[in-house]
Amino acid sequence: MNDDNQYGALAREFAILSVLAFGGINTVLPEVHRQAVDVHGWMDDRVFADLFAIAQAAPGPNFMIIALIGWHVAGLLGAVVTMGAFLAPTVTLAYVVSGAWQRFREARWRKAMQAGMIPVTVGLVAASAYVLFTSTVDRPLLSIATFGTAAVALFTKIHPLIPLGVAGVLGYFGWF
Repeated sequence: MNDDNQYGALAREFAILSVLAFGGINTVLPEVHRQAVDVHGWMDDRVFADLFAIAQAAPGPNFMIIALIGWHVAGLLGAVVTMGAFLAPTVTLAYVVSGAWQRFREARWRKAMQAGMIPVTVGLVAASAYVLFTSTVDRPLLSIATFGTAAVALFTKIHPLIPLGVAGVLGYFGWF
C-alpha cells in the first residue's frame, strides 16, 4: 500500500470511529482492533495489546492508543493523521450539538437518550476488555497478570497502578 492510501485509510477509519466513540475510545476499542489487525493487517494481536498497554501506562488521555497506531503504521505523520481524524469530527459535532443539548436539558427524550447510553457504553467497554484479554491467551503469565490486576482493582482498596506497575516491571524483565 502506498503512503497516500495508508494515510487515507487511517483518516477514514478513525474519523468514522470518532463519531461512534460515545464514552471514549474504550467503547470502540474492539472495532479499532478489528480494523487495525483483521481488516488492514497493520499489526497483530500482540502489537495491538502492547500499544494499548503503553497508551494506558503513559500519562495523558485514553485515546493515545490512536496516535500509537498511526505511528506504528506510518510514523509521525501517521500519528498526526489518526489524531486529527479522530478528534475533528467529534469536536465539530460536540460544538454543533451542545447548544441544542443544553436547550432541551429537561426534555424527556434527552433524559431517555442519556439513560439509554449508559448500558450501551458499559457493554462496549466490556467488549473492549474481552478483546484485549483474548490477545493475551497465548501468554499464560500475561493472562494471570490481567486477571490479577482486574481482581485487585475490583475487590480491594489497593490502587490499580500498583499491580499495573508490578506487571510493567515484570514485562520489562521479560517475564511476559
